Amino acid sequence: MNRTEKAQMVERLTEELSRSPNLYLADFTGIAVKPMTELRRKMRAVDVRFVVVKNSLALRAMEGASVTGVEDVMAGPTGFVFAGDDPVTAAKLLAEFQKEHSALKVKAGLVDGHPVTANEVKRLASLPSRDQLLGQALGLMQTPLQGFVGALDGLLHQMVGAIEALRAQRAAAEPQA
Repeated sequence: MNRTEKAQMVERLTEELSRSPNLYLADFTGIAVKPMTELRRKMRAVDVRFVVVKNSLALRAMEGASVTGVEDVMAGPTGFVFAGDDPVTAAKLLAEFQKEHSALKVKAGLVDGHPVTANEVKRLASLPSRDQLLGQALGLMQTPLQGFVGALDGLLHQMVGAIEALRAQRAAAEPQA
């Protein structure tokens, strides 16, 4: 790469670092091209990007984007996983890939701009997805409403029963003509 290409690469990486609040750093040494291509394809399908950049260029881009907290793991081959707004999906993809290819090592990451360790990334991968969490939250909100509707329905049935009993009592008390 010449100087201009390096400057363009740093600029693109700085922009991407600024846009992505969630980022993971991984060591991909020892993984063949075919599995890495498959991982990248899966990541693209969920709007996650995997980029490999020289550490010196990455450090300049991180400085330009005011990204801190992961500089200490920037040694050796490092791949950047830009997770966008959903840190769990990318963490799940990395964990699934790691099961089949133990050579992939997650070094560290940033979740909403806060540094996380490799173990914390593993724990993130065990969380339910955003959609599942939203579904669970809606289910929890729906339960009290169902109880309230059930209680109202019971009161309505009691009131109808009381009115019916009152009507029957009055009908029995009226003299028959």
